[in-house]
Amino acid sequence: MQDAPGLPRYALYYAPRAEEALAVVAGRWLGRSPDSGEARDIAPIGSISRERLSELVADPGLYGFHGTLKPPMGLADRVTERDLLDAVGAFAATERQIDIPSVALAELSDFLALVPSERCSTLQDFSDRCVAEFDAFRRPAGEAELARRRGAGLSVRQDELLRRWGYPYVMEQGRFHLTLTSRVTDRVERAVILDELRRRFAAFIGQPLAVRDICVFRQPAPGRPFTVLARFRLGGGRRLTTQVWRAA
Repeated sequence: MQDAPGLPRYALYYAPRAEEALAVVAGRWLGRSPDSGEARDIAPIGSISRERLSELVADPGLYGFHGTLKPPMGLADRVTERDLLDAVGAFAATERQIDIPSVALAELSDFLALVPSERCSTLQDFSDRCVAEFDAFRRPAGEAELARRRGAGLSVRQDELLRRWGYPYVMEQGRFHLTLTSRVTDRVERAVILDELRRRFAAFIGQPLAVRDICVFRQPAPGRPFTVLARFRLGGGRRLTTQVWRAA
């Protein structure tokens, strides 16, 4: 399989709805809403300049505030965007809302994220099924993509997952998280940012989180931002976007 760098990529994510408080706070922090695409100014915090903070949130801002269910993928030959949307809608209609008992602010390999305070088996099972259920829609990774992933240093099991599912950090090697920064290796910067995140997300830390929707995000081309293409309510059989209509 050849790499196809010019093709759009799609991902299945959880993301809070645009009007929810968590989405509003996260959009202000990352400087962008994945629902509207609207960009916002990022203010400096403490000793960290606006320019430096913009660098530290650029990558998660590009992807949009989300928790990954099926990592970004190009579509396989003869698979259309409509095919994917129809399949996700049908899948969502058979599912139910997932309630995460509590959310924590965590450091994961030097980047900062919101995570379930404890393992949520229902969420893990749902994520695993998303990875497997929609793999037929995925364009297999080309050699360049495999080499890039392996360059990060993978375990034997992670390499197996990369070859099978196109991404090494899925199934038992994955951990659901809502990313808030890129890697922050400087201890002083990390302490400043942690304090700020604790303040901004205080209303959500230690509180439950309801995963009500599954979203299809779309990236039109490399380096372009991901945005919400469609949002489906779990168990409702309804697609939620700027318009609300009942799925067939």
